[in-house]
Amino acid sequence: MEQKNHMLKYLQKGIRFDGRKLDQYRLINVEYGVSNSAEGSAIVNVGDTKIIVGVKLAVEKPFLDTADCGNLMVNAELTPMSSPDFEPGPPTETGIELARIVDRGIRESHAIDVHKLCIKEGEKVWSVAIDVCTLNAAGNLIDAAALGALAALKDARYPAYDLEKNAIDYGEKTDKKLPLECQPIAVTVWKIGDYLLVDPLPQEENAADARLTVTTIADGSVASLQKGGDCPLSVEEVDSMVGLAIEKAKELRKALG
Repeated sequence: MEQKNHMLKYLQKGIRFDGRKLDQYRLINVEYGVSNSAEGSAIVNVGDTKIIVGVKLAVEKPFLDTADCGNLMVNAELTPMSSPDFEPGPPTETGIELARIVDRGIRESHAIDVHKLCIKEGEKVWSVAIDVCTLNAAGNLIDAAALGALAALKDARYPAYDLEKNAIDYGEKTDKKLPLECQPIAVTVWKIGDYLLVDPLPQEENAADARLTVTTIADGSVASLQKGGDCPLSVEEVDSMVGLAIEKAKELRKALG
């Protein structure tokens, strides 16, 4: 509580512990094609936070209720090497929530035309598996993971596939890209006291009362909203958070290159 009160005094002056403004991101860097074994991959740095994301493609049966659509799955691994707060073992609530937020942003924005992933209706479709892995957790994993997932999807190329033999040659990548229809960007706005900020440090995350992850596409349309934290948000606060997220998404979009 003492640290939070100290933090609020800084926020009242419009600055943070590391000198940034409330609406200022740390330096963002995106590096594509960092894995030879994945069909698409990227490393994203947001300040000292570093995340690697890989995309794997496989031919599988479609789900019964979507016989003409490909499958999409997102998994997040919070590795102990990236933070002393993470432990080995089964997925934690934090890891599950991270994967769900990334998945929802991609799914609700219809970023991938899943109908174009269909090979033979009811029998064979392409499955897109997105694996998020933390390398260094220094705050704002959600935005970094979502940006990394999008970058890895942009980088992905189909492996060679023989339809008659139903065989994939993962050693040979084609020039064919995934059918991306739009590029969803997630921005998480955090509330500490009466103040709203983006790209928090771990200390700021621990002091936060609530957060709202806003995923938007290039024209500013909102694809998904995901609230976190125990503190309720007023309609006015949600409106301010969405407006801030839409503006900051433009910066993250530029970082994709």
